[in-house]
Amino acid sequence: QVQLVESGGGLVQAGGSLRLSCAASGSIDSISSMGWYRQAPGTRRELVAVIANAGSRNYADSVKGRFTISRDNAENTVSLQMNSLKPEDTAVYYCAARPFGHPRYDYWGQGTQVTVSS
Repeated sequence: QVQLVESGGGLVQAGGSLRLSCAASGSIDSISSMGWYRQAPGTRRELVAVIANAGSRNYADSVKGRFTISRDNAENTVSLQMNSLKPEDTAVYYCAARPFGHPRYDYWGQGTQVTVSS
């Protein structure tokens, strides 16, 4: 089992920045990719950014050039630096982890609210 705890959400004005962090514990060695997803009210949960164990990254088109995902394997953390925030970035952001050999992200954090005011 893997436990994920997010921190760093909050309220920010459009154009501002926030940094989300996620600390992983438990069966850390089983984790392959880690990432961030988000869900706004009335919408489906969507991928924001993911980073593989070796460091390759993928981003949703809507956040490319504004968000940066990073990972510290020694500290078992993954972070999401969010710049030039827009009101449409408002959502609950979830940290997720995918075990080796699994096709899906099986482990999820409790979520942290990000609200961007116009």
